[in-house]
Amino acid sequence: MNAEHRFVPDLPDLIGTCEYGEHLGGHLGRARIAWDEQGVEVPGDVFRPDTLEDLLDRMAPDVVEQRLCG
Repeated sequence: MNAEHRFVPDLPDLIGTCEYGEHLGGHLGRARIAWDEQGVEVPGDVFRPDTLEDLLDRMAPDVVEQRLCG
C-alpha cells in the first residue's frame, strides 16, 4: 500500500468490548462507508488488522489513519 499512514489518538469504535467474548476466534470486523464533497471515508474496526488492511489496499487510498491500541 502506498498510502500515507497517520497515527491518530482516537477513531470510532465499531466493535463494543461486550462483543469480544462472543468472537474468541477473532473473526469479527465492521466497516462503514460514507462520502461527501470532500471524498470517501471508510472507518473500520477489526480483530485482525490484516483483514482491513487488505480491503483498504484494494481501495488505494491516499491516506490511512490508524490508532494504536493494546
